[in-house]
Amino acid sequence: MSDISDSLTKADEQHFTRPIPKSPQARMKFLVKASKGTKQAAQRLGISVRTVERYLKNQIKTPRPDLAARLEAEVRKSWQPLVRKRARAKAARTTGLVIETRARFGFTAAPGTTDDGRMRRITQHLPPEYADRLFTAQEAGAAEPQLRQIAAEALQEIYFKDNGSRATSLLVEFTDIDYVDFAF
Repeated sequence: MSDISDSLTKADEQHFTRPIPKSPQARMKFLVKASKGTKQAAQRLGISVRTVERYLKNQIKTPRPDLAARLEAEVRKSWQPLVRKRARAKAARTTGLVIETRARFGFTAAPGTTDDGRMRRITQHLPPEYADRLFTAQEAGAAEPQLRQIAAEALQEIYFKDNGSRATSLLVEFTDIDYVDFAF
C-alpha cells in the first residue's frame, strides 16, 4: 500500500484546471499520447495492444470495472503535467504543504518517559524543504517506507519538537496509518 505517494498524487488534482476525459475512448486516446505509443499504454494498463486499438477505434465502449479503474488512475497520473509541475515547484520553493493524518506515533525518547505510541490526528503545515524532499523522492521512485520516513522526520521536527525548541532527543516513528492527506 502506498499511502504517502497516493496522497501526494491526489493533492496534485486540486490544481487541475480541467476535468479528465469522461469516455473510455477519450481516456485511452490521452493515455496513448501521454505514453507515447499503444504498446506503452497497454503495458501501463496490463492489457494487450489489440485491446488498446479497439478502444481507440471505439469498438469497445464499456470497459470491465477493474480496467475502468486502472484506466482512470493512469490518466489521473499523467493529466496536466505542466500544471502539476508548477504547483509542486511553488510548494517546494515558497508555500510548503499541509499534512493531515491519523496514525500511530511511537517515540524513542529518554529512559523513564511515558511516550508510548498512540493514535493521533495531526494537521500540520510543513515548510518548503520537506515538500521538496517528498516530491523529489516520489519522482525518483522512492518506496513507501522512504516517503514515510521523510514525513515522520518532518512531523518530528515541526510538530513534536516545535522546530527544536523542545524534546531534542525525541525520535518519532510513523506507523499504522489510518489515513494521510496532503494539500499544497
